[in-house]
Amino acid sequence: MDQKEIPKNLRDDNLSDETKTLISSLVSEIDTQGNKLYNYQGCWYYSATLQGVLNFQRNFKPQDSDIIITSFPKSGATWLKALTVSLLERSKHSSSHDHDHPLLSHNPHALVPSLEANLYLTSQNPDLMTKFSPSPSPRLFSTHMPLLTLQETLKDSPCKVVYLCRDVKDALVSRWFFRCSYLKKQVERHVLEAMFESFCSGISFYGPFWDQVLSYWRGSLEDPSHVLFMRYEEMKQDPYTQLKRLAEFLGCPFTDKEEESGSVDKILELCSLRSLSDLEINKTGKTSNGVDYKFFFRKGEVGDSKNYLTPEMESRIDKIVREKLEGSGLKF
Repeated sequence: MDQKEIPKNLRDDNLSDETKTLISSLVSEIDTQGNKLYNYQGCWYYSATLQGVLNFQRNFKPQDSDIIITSFPKSGATWLKALTVSLLERSKHSSSHDHDHPLLSHNPHALVPSLEANLYLTSQNPDLMTKFSPSPSPRLFSTHMPLLTLQETLKDSPCKVVYLCRDVKDALVSRWFFRCSYLKKQVERHVLEAMFESFCSGISFYGPFWDQVLSYWRGSLEDPSHVLFMRYEEMKQDPYTQLKRLAEFLGCPFTDKEEESGSVDKILELCSLRSLSDLEINKTGKTSNGVDYKFFFRKGEVGDSKNYLTPEMESRIDKIVREKLEGSGLKF
């Protein structure tokens, strides 16, 4: 494969000498695709992504009004990004179908870029004025980094952190389909089985899952005004209540008048999987890394993993997660 065809998060052509020195001292493992992962602050990264993490930690200057959306990969971040953009944009648009509404012409990932996998991936000092926020405030970002790594840079900043948690069995299956899609490979069973084994060992990109989810769970208990812990399943079951909860946390609650006029329902409709996937930008556009936007929209169903994981695989994952989360108060 030509170097330019390799996803940017796997390429090491932008590593600084300082990062190369650090990497040489880190524990490393080979993933299911034959790529090397490095463990930094308890989380596994590819070398290029690790450079993005380090660029972020060394150079990011938080603003009090910043909002950072976080999740384990394939846990519903596309949906959460769209909802957050719509919440913050609603005062500017009388209708969610205004021709200039940002979601109609931009994919949620373009509006809410990743700190380590996009903005800081190849630059120490990127332009942080994104398509969504050309003005200084608020700035809206995303990340898959665990809270420990994030907090080291945020320090005492009052900026908001929203974490979206999803049943990891569904996230695993979603990640399998997504990986096969962007690598333009057949959806093969042996790939899922290899990813399953990596997950169970804890050695996978942005893993271990249980360490990441626990970091945000505990952060939300210790500082609920700073960290909001949301569940994908609860959002699917009662999106109206959860969207209001998100709005309250972000400091832009719905007024009685807005609720009576159907503002909540309009946002939920605009940000639905059906609506977003039908937009032309999401049918034909690509990320800065060349990944088709359409790959971010599949089923979005709760419990879809049952159609692909064997009962034995489900039981093994459930047992591992239950043991890892024991005593935390967090349950699935």
